[in-house]
Amino acid sequence: MSQPAESSPDLFSKEHTSTLETVGDWVRWGCSVLGTKDVFFGHGTDNPADEARALVFAALALDHAVPDYFYASRLTLCERDEVLNLLKRRVQERVPVPYLTGEAWFAGLRFIVDERVLIPRSPLAEMIQTGFEPWLPVAEPARILDLCTGSGCIAIACAYAFVDAEVVATDISNDALDVARDNVQRHGLESRVSVLHSDVYGALGQQTFDLIVTNPPYVPASSMAALPAEYLHEPKMALEAAQNGLKLVKAIVKDAARFLTPDGVLVVEVGESRDATAEALKDLPLNWVEFEMGGDGVFVLSAAELVNAQ
Repeated sequence: MSQPAESSPDLFSKEHTSTLETVGDWVRWGCSVLGTKDVFFGHGTDNPADEARALVFAALALDHAVPDYFYASRLTLCERDEVLNLLKRRVQERVPVPYLTGEAWFAGLRFIVDERVLIPRSPLAEMIQTGFEPWLPVAEPARILDLCTGSGCIAIACAYAFVDAEVVATDISNDALDVARDNVQRHGLESRVSVLHSDVYGALGQQTFDLIVTNPPYVPASSMAALPAEYLHEPKMALEAAQNGLKLVKAIVKDAARFLTPDGVLVVEVGESRDATAEALKDLPLNWVEFEMGGDGVFVLSAAELVNAQ
């Protein structure tokens, strides 16, 4: 007679964690657990070691710059429970690390994030940190527009990159705008970064900008179904786009010339929709950006190129 199958051991039980005492113990154990479970890395980290360190340090309110001897420090019982809870949620609920810790990094800056906004991970960070060279004709843009701002990370990073620029951040989601306002306040940029509810250009009136940058929803519905479970925690309206991911992109490109100065530039991220975008906008001279730090699917159009195509 066959024997009943043994149930999988509960790795999060006290039996398996009772000997974990120090910060180093928990980081090492967390790395091992994350490395053997079906979790997806791609929301700020790309490996189990960094994920485990981020969760343990967040639970203990430790800065990542603490000296190495902190790894030998022992945890209190309450701290152990907090670390265990975060690791357990990461594995069992597949919640991305930034939603568990409440923060994410973008372009070297720290931002508040929660499930009202996408987790920052755009290759646009590299363009911002290099001043959009060689694409931006003006060295110091006076006015910048960030469409579909989400957490406000792109707008705020642009404000840091161009210290005299006025930045307008727009989104259609009031929830996202609340997060963006919190981040603007956190960085003390209320005087230079304004947050505005707008459906694409709808609320901008006659304003013009030297730079328009946007990371709009561009994931086709067919691709949404195949995304790892971690993405399901992000707001669907910020990821999924109609018409094979191109409806909003087309709207942004169609009217961009009216909101750009004569030397202005439009920068659009379309990610995995690059090929579909190239086909749909084949009458435009899309300039695709090559990134040194990884990433793809960003194109640039100048105001002149947009006007000439009309």
